[in-house]
Amino acid sequence: MTTSAREYQEAILELLPPQGDWSEAEYLWLTDHSNRLIELTDGVIEVLPMPMRRHQAILQLLAFAFAAYIQPRGGTSLFAPLRLLLWPDHFREPDLLLLRDATDPRNQERYWTGADLVLEIVSADDPARDLVRKRREYAEARIPEYWLVNPLNETITVLTLRDGQYAEHGVFTGGMRATSALLPEVAVEVAEVFAA
Repeated sequence: MTTSAREYQEAILELLPPQGDWSEAEYLWLTDHSNRLIELTDGVIEVLPMPMRRHQAILQLLAFAFAAYIQPRGGTSLFAPLRLLLWPDHFREPDLLLLRDATDPRNQERYWTGADLVLEIVSADDPARDLVRKRREYAEARIPEYWLVNPLNETITVLTLRDGQYAEHGVFTGGMRATSALLPEVAVEVAEVFAA
């Protein structure tokens, strides 16, 4: 007797916790055994869409720019996939994470427990995830700087943490250089980012 792919999937789903009931341990097990970008928020698993070529080209350019600045100064920057624990049972996978000191104890092997800067490239499938929800969550997790790179309107918004909320350091468009408040010497040409 041959089992169809659909029957196999249904059988697997019966073994998994229902949405809303996922624990941190179950999430970590799943992501340790998957090559997908998966986030955990309030017991709910969110499977992110596979990045497209333009997303990856933008990320590559920015990852090189941040690494070229931060690594010679003793820091580290990495890019997805890498889990970031915001608080218990709440993980995100930013497109880019940065710590000014590579020996910072938040720099863990399995996942990071914080960051000095995170960057998200806004996803067309659900822009509010990056623009609203992650903005609120990263502020709540006290991450000092958040970059929103938005291919939908070709802007880069740099947010800095003030009194527990993000304030705009700048909204940068074509012809401008996006700058960091946290790392004043870092600047990227917006037009170059979106030409990727």
